[in-house]
Amino acid sequence: MNPYPQADPSLAAPVGRGNGTVSPTVAYFSMEVGLKSDIPTYSGGLGVLAGDTLRSAADLGVRMAGVTLLYRKGYFRQSIGPDGEQSEQDADWVPEHSLERMDARTSVHIEGRRVTIACWRYSIRGITGHVVPVYLLDTDISSNAEQDRGLTHHLYGGDDRYRLCQEAILGIGGQRILARLGHGGVEVYHMNEGHSSLLGLALLEGKVTARGDHRATPEDLASVRDRCVFTTHTPVPAGHDRFHRTLVERVLGESRTALLDSAGLLAGDVLNMTRLAFECSRFANGVARIHQSVSQEMFPRYRVRAVTNGIHAVTWAARPMRDLFDRHIPEWRTDSLYLRYATAIPVAEVLAAHWDAKQALIKEVHRRTGVQLSSEVLTIGFARRATPYKRAALVFHSLERLRWIAKRVGRFQLVYSGKAHPRDEGGRQMIRDVHEAARALGADVPVVYVENYEMELGRILTSGSDLWLNAPEKTREASGTSGMKAALNGVPSLSVLDGWWLEGHVEGVTGWSAANYRGALDDEASVAHALYDKLERVTVPLFYERPNAYGEVMRSAIALNGSFFNTRRMVLQYASHAYAPRGTGATTA
Repeated sequence: MNPYPQADPSLAAPVGRGNGTVSPTVAYFSMEVGLKSDIPTYSGGLGVLAGDTLRSAADLGVRMAGVTLLYRKGYFRQSIGPDGEQSEQDADWVPEHSLERMDARTSVHIEGRRVTIACWRYSIRGITGHVVPVYLLDTDISSNAEQDRGLTHHLYGGDDRYRLCQEAILGIGGQRILARLGHGGVEVYHMNEGHSSLLGLALLEGKVTARGDHRATPEDLASVRDRCVFTTHTPVPAGHDRFHRTLVERVLGESRTALLDSAGLLAGDVLNMTRLAFECSRFANGVARIHQSVSQEMFPRYRVRAVTNGIHAVTWAARPMRDLFDRHIPEWRTDSLYLRYATAIPVAEVLAAHWDAKQALIKEVHRRTGVQLSSEVLTIGFARRATPYKRAALVFHSLERLRWIAKRVGRFQLVYSGKAHPRDEGGRQMIRDVHEAARALGADVPVVYVENYEMELGRILTSGSDLWLNAPEKTREASGTSGMKAALNGVPSLSVLDGWWLEGHVEGVTGWSAANYRGALDDEASVAHALYDKLERVTVPLFYERPNAYGEVMRSAIALNGSFFNTRRMVLQYASHAYAPRGTGATTA
């Protein structure tokens, strides 16, 4: 199977309403997809990555379709009080304003009830006009029982029962809706994280039912594996969905539970969704080289490859940087690898474009918070999901050291943003900790937290900051993409060597590591002092005393990081190594 339509003239005739869509051969399933800031069908990096993947597939002409859920009430809209206390409100929106309602419907039996699933379409048009459709599944229709209408209301809301019901809609309902839409020629199903792994059960059920049987054979499972690939994103055991047999039987029914049993897909009394995805896939990968190693340790029975994440360059480049690239390397829009030639852009022009992006950040922070930051001061950005392992407040380990650096070496200010899951008390506390530190530092080191982090704010923060900060617990950052967005915009990172930064870091060239004579120690005090040492001795002096040299680091971040850590390269890797038929069978080692 060749995923490129231009390779087969017979695929030139579009299906649907003449919008340039061709029947997909790759179906990409993801619990969340970031399409636009005002379509709240994403919570963070996983969903934004999914959206960037589909955007690059459209640019490359890959015959792909995305499948996700509609989420009429979104993830949530965040409000933060003066003390840092987060509150949440439904992110209500009107699908009719952004999506096309499709006629196709299907159904899935959940808890013994027939749940009807409707479908909406969002069309992503690539740079050459190729369209990748994204189908959003919706159970909020009048024919469904009241409790079933709400199953596609909230992203990551509710309890285990709610989550399993949603995963049945995504995996089983999504596989069925594609056939109803006339997309019966799907050759590869790509499961983005284990949330969608009931897709494997749907394919297995189809094989067994067609044979008039109720039990799966090894050949049935091998046939499913030949059609599926899997990307895992979670480097900690607690982050993988597990459901007890009693809940599986209640939601999916006894016959499907028995089918899982007959195929060896239940581990005792637990259905591990990540293990299910591995068992049903011929190719599986982590999202960075270090994450590959961590995942291989967690799941030693399976072979795990590495395909490092990326970002969609045209989406995440700020307008001043897009204009800069258009003047010097116009090919960057169709081939991100051309960003390698950013080394020839005069440093003065890089600094000028960044200055314009920084003014946009200063203006947006003031509009959203009323806080007036200074354009002349080194601005450090930290924006990502608020959860304990990200260690947002680690830089405040010693407020006195921060004050000393700001007073004796050079002033700096910090801009934060990020949502904590409503049930993540550690993440909520982290937001409170940042606010407490901000109050304590006062005017000595200005700190502002911008609420309601979303895609548009993310673009402004990653392009307008002067330095991007990241301090995760080592091996906990599967990949991370905010630093990639910053690098594309000429913003270097100061980061713990984890995730993508292990591959993108060239000390003093693309940014700086949070490591010093304390070596590999990862306790908070050691990492904090490593950050302080780099700020005091390297980064702050360079920014103020040698601005052109700082500009050279910015330019190198674009050329070395921006040219590689993008979804164009990533999708091409998937097309070559995951989507192309290999005849390799299962992923078991």
